[in-house]
Amino acid sequence: MTISSSRDPEVDVVVVGGGVNGTGVARDCSLRGSSVALFERNDLAFGASGNSSGMIHGGVRYLTSNPKVTRLSCVDSGYIQRIAPHLLFRIPFLVPVDRALGSTILMELVDAFFGTYDRFQPFKRGKPHTRLTPDEVRTLEPGLTADISGAVTFDEWGIDGARLCAANALDAHEHGARISVHTTVEQVLRDDTGAVRGVAWRDLLTGRTGQTRARVVVNASGAWAPITAGLAGLDPSRARVRPGKGIHVVFDRRLSNYAIATYSIDGRQVFLEPWENVTVLGTTDTDFYGDLDDVKATSDEVRYLVQGLAKMMPSLRQARIIGTFAGVRPTLYSYGPVPDKLSREHEIIDHASHGADGLYSMIGGKLASYRIFAEQMSDIVATRLGSDKPCTTHAHPLPGGDRTLDVDTLASDAGIDLVAARRLVYRHGTRALEIRELMRALPRGGDIVCTCEAVTEAEIRYVIRKEFVRTVGDLVRRTRLGLGPCGGLRCVARAGLILADELRMSPRQGLAQAMSFLKRQARARAVGLGNAQARQEAISLAVLRTQLGLRPVEDD
Repeated sequence: MTISSSRDPEVDVVVVGGGVNGTGVARDCSLRGSSVALFERNDLAFGASGNSSGMIHGGVRYLTSNPKVTRLSCVDSGYIQRIAPHLLFRIPFLVPVDRALGSTILMELVDAFFGTYDRFQPFKRGKPHTRLTPDEVRTLEPGLTADISGAVTFDEWGIDGARLCAANALDAHEHGARISVHTTVEQVLRDDTGAVRGVAWRDLLTGRTGQTRARVVVNASGAWAPITAGLAGLDPSRARVRPGKGIHVVFDRRLSNYAIATYSIDGRQVFLEPWENVTVLGTTDTDFYGDLDDVKATSDEVRYLVQGLAKMMPSLRQARIIGTFAGVRPTLYSYGPVPDKLSREHEIIDHASHGADGLYSMIGGKLASYRIFAEQMSDIVATRLGSDKPCTTHAHPLPGGDRTLDVDTLASDAGIDLVAARRLVYRHGTRALEIRELMRALPRGGDIVCTCEAVTEAEIRYVIRKEFVRTVGDLVRRTRLGLGPCGGLRCVARAGLILADELRMSPRQGLAQAMSFLKRQARARAVGLGNAQARQEAISLAVLRTQLGLRPVEDD
């Protein structure tokens, strides 16, 4: 479709994609004074950003092959810690050296390798590595196999990728950006000269359609980038990526004091990390050619990861798996290398050379360096718009990151326990004070709806009102409600009713969404369960459906 080039644009920039790159660009451009509209066909952090390993890490694995990526990640990690201190938590790592892999010489090589990595640690406030004897390793982690010749330590920073995306989108919105989730871009509009002039969109929940005219369109749709480029009438290969699937396995508690990095049967590095209230095992890296809106772990992938870590930590085989999650990395395209060896660099494609002036595609990148990638894209946009305002995202705090809250005082003022207060401050920083006021205003605002993640009714209502929540799935990504050991069986039905009340839906619609979420979670867990637990969960779901008076429903 072509439109007249004489019509004034409604916004300066349209951003397609609600992952960390898209929300990062929307925030950066908004802070510079540009008008922005962001469209996401699913939800914020639905793709790789919300299904990553949950670390703003320096990329130690890229140190020998691509030190530029390591340095950039470490530098940006330092900035992210500055703007979102409430979202970051330190993850200390142990790298045991299996005696079967070599002798003292190998320990010397590993020691020297991490000595090189130490040069990057000051950028991200990391600690220098330490070399440990076998006895010291077993003192720190008694569950590790005895057959090791020692270990080294290093550390990284954990983060909730979904909360990071929500914070960027919220800040962009508070600086004037329009954020539309569950709204798919159906066409990138061009005028009779071929220049891009905006997008045509459709709300997937209401069916409403429309057009938004813009001076610039930024394709930040990650693994969907070739599809988005095709919506402009371009050959999808103009924004080519090599989609790489990564899956993770979630255990019901923190199984170790330290994260453990080791090697799988084929020599790939895998890891086990204590992450928030659970333990995460990851990750695979395989080419993916399936439906990007429906990426799932398989039982083979789960067994591959468990096998790799159980060789170093045998008790892992008896630990309780409560879930899996999977995402697709938008890796730079290259034909030939195995996925694990592909570059983690990023690049910006200017489609003016393809006849679509005003369209840019962001390809590649990592969660750890999203801010600098967004800055580079926003610099190009600012130059095109004639703006000389500099980037301030490295210094301007994300919502909630402006100062430190006293958790004890918050717990006392809000009438909640310390665990609930800590989780609230982690997710929202100083915005927890707004939720405290909502707790006081609501008759049951301080009630704990999700005991696993200590999510209160006030927090649920707050994120629905403030953070672009339209479905139960969105609510889960904002709060982690239902992602603990109970799998949502004890909380999601009530959360669905609260959602229905806030969004003026019928109670049955809210309960139907809750059941759809439970079914999706059950399928995500099933690939990691034994027969007994699988039967028990099937019975629990059937009982819950009967109690709620619901017939089987399709996924929302």
